[in-house]
Amino acid sequence: MKNLLNTIAVLWLITAPSVAGAVEVAPEEMAAAGRWVAASFTAPTPSLPFSFVYGGQPSADLLKAWALKRSSRQLGAQRTEQTLTYRDPKTGLEVRCVEVEYKDFPTVEWTLHFKNTGTKGTPILENIQALDTRLERGAKGEFVLHHFRGAPAEKDDYQPFETSLRPRAAKRITTSGGRSSNSDLPYFNLEWPGKGVIIAVGWPGQWAAQFTRNETAGLRVQAGQELTHFKLLPGEEVRTPLIAVQFWKGDWIRSQNIWRRWMLAHNLIKIEGQLSLGQFAGATCPYYGPYVNNNEENQKLFIDRYGEEGIKLDYWWIDAGWYPNNGTWTNTGTWEVDSKRFPRGLRAVADYAHSKGANFILWFEPERVTPQSWLYDKHPAWLLKPPANPGDQAYNQDTRLLNLGNPEALKWLTDHVDRLITEQGIDLYRQDFNMDPLYFWRAHDAPDRQGITEIRYIEGYLAYWDELRRRHPGMPIDSCASGGRRNDLETLRRAMPLTRSDYLFEPVGQQGHTYGIAFWMPYFGTITDALDPYGFRSQMCPSLQAHWDLRRKEIDYPRLRELINQWRSISPYYLGDYYPLVSYSTADDFWIAWQFNRPEAGDGVVQVFRRAQSSFESARFKLQGLDPAARYTVTNLDAPGASQVTGRELIEQGLAVLLQDQPQAAIISYRRARGSQ
Repeated sequence: MKNLLNTIAVLWLITAPSVAGAVEVAPEEMAAAGRWVAASFTAPTPSLPFSFVYGGQPSADLLKAWALKRSSRQLGAQRTEQTLTYRDPKTGLEVRCVEVEYKDFPTVEWTLHFKNTGTKGTPILENIQALDTRLERGAKGEFVLHHFRGAPAEKDDYQPFETSLRPRAAKRITTSGGRSSNSDLPYFNLEWPGKGVIIAVGWPGQWAAQFTRNETAGLRVQAGQELTHFKLLPGEEVRTPLIAVQFWKGDWIRSQNIWRRWMLAHNLIKIEGQLSLGQFAGATCPYYGPYVNNNEENQKLFIDRYGEEGIKLDYWWIDAGWYPNNGTWTNTGTWEVDSKRFPRGLRAVADYAHSKGANFILWFEPERVTPQSWLYDKHPAWLLKPPANPGDQAYNQDTRLLNLGNPEALKWLTDHVDRLITEQGIDLYRQDFNMDPLYFWRAHDAPDRQGITEIRYIEGYLAYWDELRRRHPGMPIDSCASGGRRNDLETLRRAMPLTRSDYLFEPVGQQGHTYGIAFWMPYFGTITDALDPYGFRSQMCPSLQAHWDLRRKEIDYPRLRELINQWRSISPYYLGDYYPLVSYSTADDFWIAWQFNRPEAGDGVVQVFRRAQSSFESARFKLQGLDPAARYTVTNLDAPGASQVTGRELIEQGLAVLLQDQPQAAIISYRRARGSQ
């Protein structure tokens, strides 16, 4: 009976389709993207994949009568920018679409800009859809929408969903509270038989997407800022969300790896031309990990303890609470170093970390402002208040939002944080955001200016990070936002989510988070406190932040060093192609597994987890992206020796894994054998 159950487990777990060889962009995918760009932007009368209503009239009618000017320029070797500018001769409204086409990926992106060039306020501009396009499928099959949960700090953060869009179906997806991945991710993969398109909304605010199916074979897709209804003042200009679309053919999992490769090539921040690999940070925090009232002495103590135990730190991280805060880290708005605890400034800790070979991370939360802080008392005009009648929204009426759309506030913040970065020796700037800004934005808008405060705020937020990066070109930025709640494309072009979710530590949730986020984000991190292999491996990410209390001498440090060394040995694979090897589940009686593959290097890693209530001891997993004709050396990190097997066997018969404990995790690496073609 036991063997029968194991056989059933094997059959049940082998679910992924086989995809052999390297993931490469196909000529027909580039051709499909080119045809769509030609029809949408470069044709004499372009179809235009966006829409708006102006003075009560739809843009499809208006733009036919407006003058059109075009210009183009090269943006490096792989990108061409084209600008289409329409101008209303009656009111002076200028509509500018800046479109970028990629030569090495079947990808195109665009952003709209609206400017009032007249001398009076414009009529109402509303219902701006940065994306508004129609797609047609063939006679057979159906549209399937692949979409993902965001990171509201729950076990099923990043859960993947599939929604079939049958005739007359409608699916609306939004974020919540004004943070772009607070409830759902702003990334979608729309599939129909044999092909599809990936869609991303780059907007660190309140976005909405609508998928509306007609009665035949068509689908309308719309996306943009959720609420726009405003006039523009003379000389005023605003922007819309960034839209990126990527065309694909074949298998949707393969298309996700084309997306990952595009993210790596054109979006993720590189320092001195290189992506960050294997980032391991030690820290003490006021809300998880070993709690200490941070000061210079105990920060040096912890740094020393890592050195004493032979654990290499890439970063030392001081999180919330280093500023004067009346005894609680949540009291934010005074962004100066607490001189009582750090009489020589944080620079003393930074220099000490540098002397031990580690860089220095410092936490900020500049947008949330609370009473009894410098900003609250000195600059109330810079702060947005919550609505007087919050309805069903629960938040502190005393909390304020630093208005990044206010030029004076933005300049002060930029100069002030720039000074702290320089004076305190900060190598990585970590920005948190523990509040929902949407209600503050909307409470500030007049009836004929709805959406303007949000737009100005988003423009300021992006300009702030751009200026910090200009002044500190070698400095990475961490986009925390309550753990993964602001990870749209515009944000990820400037920062990395080093805490992907504030649902931490629990192994099954951590496994599910990696499973889902890896479809879209090649680089991400979490916090680890595990001392056992199953827990630690569940928390493994491209970036790890450690929160062990190293004052405890009874910890099994040899085992801990072994686990960290295992993580370092596989961390380069996280930037490879990603393949989920089973379906998603958070059930305790489930196995879950995935593969990261580097076909150009001929190597990769498989991570497998048998959960606590699973009665199955073995399974086989069909690997993806391998060369069927090559031989691979396969190594289980928990077992001595290695075996050799052909790529065809791993693809067709699968990789056999035996896990006899409940729970248990395995890490299995493979490498193409020398001389193997």
